[in-house]
Amino acid sequence: MIAVRTRATRWVFIATILTGSFLLFLVQPMIARIALPRLGGAPAVWNSAMLVYQALLLGGYAYAHAIGRLTPRRQGLLHLAVLATAAVFLPIGLADRVMPVGAEPAVWVPYLFAISIGPLFFAVSAQAPLVQRWSALARPDENPYALYAASNIGSFVGLLAFPLIVEPLMPVSAQRWLWSAGYVLLVALVFVCTRMLPRARADAAPEKQVATPATVGAKRWLTWVILGLVPSGLMLATSTFISTDLLAMPLLWVLPLALYLLSFSVAFAANRALADAITRYAPVTLVVFGGILMGGFSDAALLAVGIALMVLFVASVALHTRLYRLRPAPAQLTSFYLAMSTGGALGGVFTALIAPVVFDWTWEYPILILATGVLMPQSFLAQQFARLWLMPKSRMIALALYVAVFASLFIVSSGPQAVSGANPHFTLMFAVVALFGIAAVGARLPFVLVLASGLMLFGGLRSLSLSLDPGARVRSYFGIYTLSDAPRRRMLVHGSTVHGVQEAGSVARERTPTTYYVPGSGVGRVMALAPALYGQRARVGVVGLGTGTLACYHQPGQRWRFYEIDPAMVRIARDGAFTFLRRCAPDAQIVLGDARLSLEREGGDTLDVLALDAFSSDAVPMHLLTLEAFATYGRVLDRRGVLAVHISNRYLNLVPVVAAAARAQGWHAAILNYTPDPFDENASLSAWVAMTRDDAVFQTLRQHDEQWRPVRPRAGFVAWSDDYGTILPLLRF
Repeated sequence: MIAVRTRATRWVFIATILTGSFLLFLVQPMIARIALPRLGGAPAVWNSAMLVYQALLLGGYAYAHAIGRLTPRRQGLLHLAVLATAAVFLPIGLADRVMPVGAEPAVWVPYLFAISIGPLFFAVSAQAPLVQRWSALARPDENPYALYAASNIGSFVGLLAFPLIVEPLMPVSAQRWLWSAGYVLLVALVFVCTRMLPRARADAAPEKQVATPATVGAKRWLTWVILGLVPSGLMLATSTFISTDLLAMPLLWVLPLALYLLSFSVAFAANRALADAITRYAPVTLVVFGGILMGGFSDAALLAVGIALMVLFVASVALHTRLYRLRPAPAQLTSFYLAMSTGGALGGVFTALIAPVVFDWTWEYPILILATGVLMPQSFLAQQFARLWLMPKSRMIALALYVAVFASLFIVSSGPQAVSGANPHFTLMFAVVALFGIAAVGARLPFVLVLASGLMLFGGLRSLSLSLDPGARVRSYFGIYTLSDAPRRRMLVHGSTVHGVQEAGSVARERTPTTYYVPGSGVGRVMALAPALYGQRARVGVVGLGTGTLACYHQPGQRWRFYEIDPAMVRIARDGAFTFLRRCAPDAQIVLGDARLSLEREGGDTLDVLALDAFSSDAVPMHLLTLEAFATYGRVLDRRGVLAVHISNRYLNLVPVVAAAARAQGWHAAILNYTPDPFDENASLSAWVAMTRDDAVFQTLRQHDEQWRPVRPRAGFVAWSDDYGTILPLLRF
């Protein structure tokens, strides 16, 4: 009977910790998804959300640590009171606040998340350390750290459940009530746990539980903090990399976080085989693949994403394994988790707040990779390598060889091709870095030198040269923009995508539209037809300023208005190296802020043509393609107006999204896929959809150019809305 009761107690604690962790990490992508219509789809929005989550997690862990002096029953009753108070904020959602004009997004966005989910997230975040401590008190003969692995399994499942199950099957309104029901279940489980706790004080645990001193030294506590900081910061830096080049969607946002959480489950598992194996070979993975990520791999971005996720997971497992090896006795369990959480929050502060202000590029990524190499456990892979570094004479020879070889590589790798496989010496450099790195594993200083050399060879040198060149690179809350001058043209690159090219040499060349906006593109043909459709005083709006290329379709008498969310982009287009605006439409109005929110404030029937081109690299702000967004465009446009939607994308087929919205709201829609002359380096492949509610305008458009093809809705595809949307049916592999 006692054995049955013991097993029942164990499973209640497991169920409680799994439920709390599941809810905690289900809510993260859910709230970020709800925020899209309000805040836009920049990767920095996710990082801001993560910063708030980490801060609240730190608060929850600090609270769990602080109440440890109470008796177990009083801890349980107090926590039930906290959960009940936070329940006032159910059903979960986003506060009804709008960002004031001129507010700093990096500050205001975290504020919005904090007041929206702060109390609920704080209450649930204390579950993991509290329940583990309670389990140690109720079952003193068992290792409570195994519950931490279970906690992160729950977190991992919660994260993946959202993009793969919850989001495709449920609208946002149903998601909110589902989470609220889960919260009620959690409160019930906590109540049951409280009934199982002993009445004695928490510090009255049996003597055999205490295997270390009652206090933790400052050096050990700081080590825990640093080992929590580096993988947390690396996870956010990886998130920025992925969502910049793909899509501002939870499906992609959660991948780095999910692997980060899974690394805890591996590192804290009772069976040490997998964690020890990954940790042993983690230095090899870091030195072989960490450096080449610096090159970007614009021609194989999905491969780069896979490599980045692998490096993140392996690095996190290695660092968290070292944390596990430094774990204290259960008596200091909450202090241990408090230190880890402090490090996690500091990693978020560094990546989400400090780095965008201090650095003009994602220097936080190589810095954290290098820090991982310094901190991760290392052991010699072979006795021959051990003898090489342990004998003074052979160590000096090896270091001299390192200096000679890498000095030669730095010389031959100079030039713009040094960052990618286009360099003829790429294979040689990769092989040398890999061989030297493998030989150096176990000797920390030589290993770090090889790792640093690899980071510099595969992109660090070129990035450093751009950082030292005034005006060559601009970083803002919404992205990193690199400007480069080539013979007879200048370019703007964001992520791995060219977002603007301007020819140089004469005024006529500077006024020539390029890339996705050439005269043969869909938007070029719409703009050329505007005077015939709407007269000489046509009203034209453009969502997404870019370099201002479309301004060169401006004709005398027309009134143009650009909608741009990023002040840095406005400075580049209006006052910087690109002269499209100054040459073609100096009087064009620029409306700063999220385009959808700005258009919602506009009066009806204020535009004849609206071009929608608000891409950030290959990322698509989902909130600009929902039914509510198209309703706003329809209200702002004249009844005979034309909406031109840019849907070029390497990873998603966006035709069904636009087609479903057109069918739902009575738009006529046609697509034009433009393929440029292969010898025209200033033109790009593009796909534009032209939409109008007026049948006569639609027929005029098609009769004027037979390349427009009607868009057919995909059977069974449901249009995106603020309440529902999934990218799973749209992915291209």
